[in-house]
Amino acid sequence: MANSFFRNAFDRMVEARERQMARYVNGALLSLDETTLKNMGTSRAELRRKGASQYLL
Repeated sequence: MANSFFRNAFDRMVEARERQMARYVNGALLSLDETTLKNMGTSRAELRRKGASQYLL
């Protein structure tokens, strides 16, 4: 039982960090120009829909 508790806690922490990282990356991608985003196969609207957060340089 103890293993499952700690495993679940670890898995949830990893999932939360992955979501945080995705928002961070989306925020950075929003600073790119439209042509670059189009070449990557995404758009500003899609990035905003997925969620984005500001990042510091």
